[in-house]
Amino acid sequence: MNKLYDVIIIGGGPAGLSAGLYTSRNKLNTLLIEKGLIGGNINEAEKVDNYPGFPKGIGGMELTTLMHEQASLYGTEVIYDNVSDIKIADNVKTVTTSQGDFSAKALIITGGSERQKLNVPGEKEFSGKGVSYCATCDGPFFRDKRVAVVGGGNAALYEALHIAKFASKVAVIHRRDQLRATPVVQDKVFSEPKIEIIWNSVVKEVQGEIFVNKLKLADVKSNKESFLEIDGVFVAIGLVPNTSYLKDIVPLNDKGYIIV
Repeated sequence: MNKLYDVIIIGGGPAGLSAGLYTSRNKLNTLLIEKGLIGGNINEAEKVDNYPGFPKGIGGMELTTLMHEQASLYGTEVIYDNVSDIKIADNVKTVTTSQGDFSAKALIITGGSERQKLNVPGEKEFSGKGVSYCATCDGPFFRDKRVAVVGGGNAALYEALHIAKFASKVAVIHRRDQLRATPVVQDKVFSEPKIEIIWNSVVKEVQGEIFVNKLKLADVKSNKESFLEIDGVFVAIGLVPNTSYLKDIVPLNDKGYIIV
């Protein structure tokens, strides 16, 4: 018979680690299951400057390392695996992974999300060959190169600002005529001479040979198509929730988010 925990937490990002800290501090036997890198998407942040207690900011990976250390200090157990199934019977929740089944009296879902894809021709083919979803990870590879960033929110603009430290030119491609990012982030982008904004445009295709060398763009108002010569493209158009394994357990909306 598998071990019965008080709490199982699915997802090891900041929310999951915070939950683990609180449950463990309250003497609840806690297991946290993370399928990838502990800390989740925030690991990709070069600097987190909106988290209380760090007035000068802190690196994303450094912050999640501290969170992991703190939760572990109070007894949160962590395993790295993918959840394939969840069953509920007699108020016991059983989670299935490749390492076996784990059961608990309570289940906390903090699975987070993953990067939204463009879903255009060439994106999948050139992933890792000029198409990237993480400027912190891959920005240094584009030193003195021409780079595009797709998106108009905070994530996209932070990507552009980071890449501008390395690239010779950064083009931000946005489908609207106004950015969605907060004013303080917009001000930073507008004051960076390496960054230009291509308004009212969407990517129709990623092209290249061995590596990416151009994007096919379309103006959303005129439908006029054009080409942008680049050496790399970073996609930052939003996130998709990691909830596919929950579709038969809890109600989800049409975008995959849990309805509460």
